[in-house]
Amino acid sequence: MTDFTAVMQLAELPAGAMRACTVAGREIVLCHTREGVFALDNTCTHAEARLCEGRLRATRLVCPLHGASFDVRDGRVLGPPAEAALTTHAVRIVDGAIEVALSS
Repeated sequence: MTDFTAVMQLAELPAGAMRACTVAGREIVLCHTREGVFALDNTCTHAEARLCEGRLRATRLVCPLHGASFDVRDGRVLGPPAEAALTTHAVRIVDGAIEVALSS
């Protein structure tokens, strides 16, 4: 059984925006794109910068420190200097609330 935690209302996260939240002590970044809402670890795998301080361009999340970029849909690296993918987390919308279930 997957444990989902409500983190914020969908209305609080406009399309094209991202926001950080904490789920069970883990910092997550929520990204609202045209393709849906996605949740990923909020720390860049290259230099540990907070990704919520970077830029969201469609489904590309760009790190504010060195410009590494990731695909918010699956966490894969789209541009260097990062080499390791981001961990992604399951998201669902229930009664207007964004809920996240952490991956292991």
